[in-house]
Amino acid sequence: MAMAKLDILHKPMTQSINTKTALATLWLAVLLIIIDQLTKYWANSVLTEGVPVPIMDHLNMTLVYNHGAAFSFLADMGGWQRWFFTALAVGVSGFLLFWLKRLPNAWTAEVIALNLILSGALGNLIDRVLFGKVTDFVDFYIGTWHYATFNVADIAISVGAFLLILWEFFLKPKPEKELTE
Repeated sequence: MAMAKLDILHKPMTQSINTKTALATLWLAVLLIIIDQLTKYWANSVLTEGVPVPIMDHLNMTLVYNHGAAFSFLADMGGWQRWFFTALAVGVSGFLLFWLKRLPNAWTAEVIALNLILSGALGNLIDRVLFGKVTDFVDFYIGTWHYATFNVADIAISVGAFLLILWEFFLKPKPEKELTE
């Protein structure tokens, strides 16, 4: 029954979009980039750096800036990491666009996942290029243990990566040859 609900992810899109490739789905990535940038603007406008604002149990909004990558990896390396992660994001984004161009114009879990990852990479790339740092503000914690503070772009990358793994190992249709054997 659960798999029947996922059939919508395999249906072709309407013919109103002229392109035949999954590049037609890029509006999803653009929408998520806009949401990411608006929430970062809000965080920078309303929050004070390092001051937690409780939202509910186990969740604060806490403005922090990340000069590195995930979990502040390489954050204190003198500045070269900004350009390294910028180049990496540009390269990954180019690869994801190439991948989307090779896929058919259909809403599959793979296409959605690639759009999520692309939006996250570009959302954080915008911060890194314009400000030299990434704005993070979602602070999940349990007791005194705080998970790395993150943002909408980070959520999109994480959900997209998880969905891509699900697609590859569980949701991807089997080749016809395997189905007939």
